[in-house]
Amino acid sequence: MSYFQVNEKCNGCLACVQNCPARALDFRDEGESRALLHNMARCARCLTCWRICPQGAVEFQHLLENRWDEVVTLKLIRCRVCGQPVFTDGLPGALDEKLVDLAEPLCPRHRARHQAGRQTP
Repeated sequence: MSYFQVNEKCNGCLACVQNCPARALDFRDEGESRALLHNMARCARCLTCWRICPQGAVEFQHLLENRWDEVVTLKLIRCRVCGQPVFTDGLPGALDEKLVDLAEPLCPRHRARHQAGRQTP
């Protein structure tokens, strides 16, 4: 989802592009179309574009909602003793051969017991 959005009031005047201090806005004219471009990595979230837009077309409310966006969902691997989440299923395959023992599904508490040679409950 793009945090920077404009509504139907946008007329392509480029006031937002010309006044962006972070140079996070740009445009591309191709054929009969003008595309407004936004680069979130450059965006300083200063809202200059929102304040400067003479049409009131910039909608930055998504950035101001202070919410978490889900990026990815991974399967959890849980401690085989107590069920506490330990890591995700992609981790063991990404480990070097020397670290594969760390991918045993044990939480820190049960790992310590296991490494000490004691029986786990």
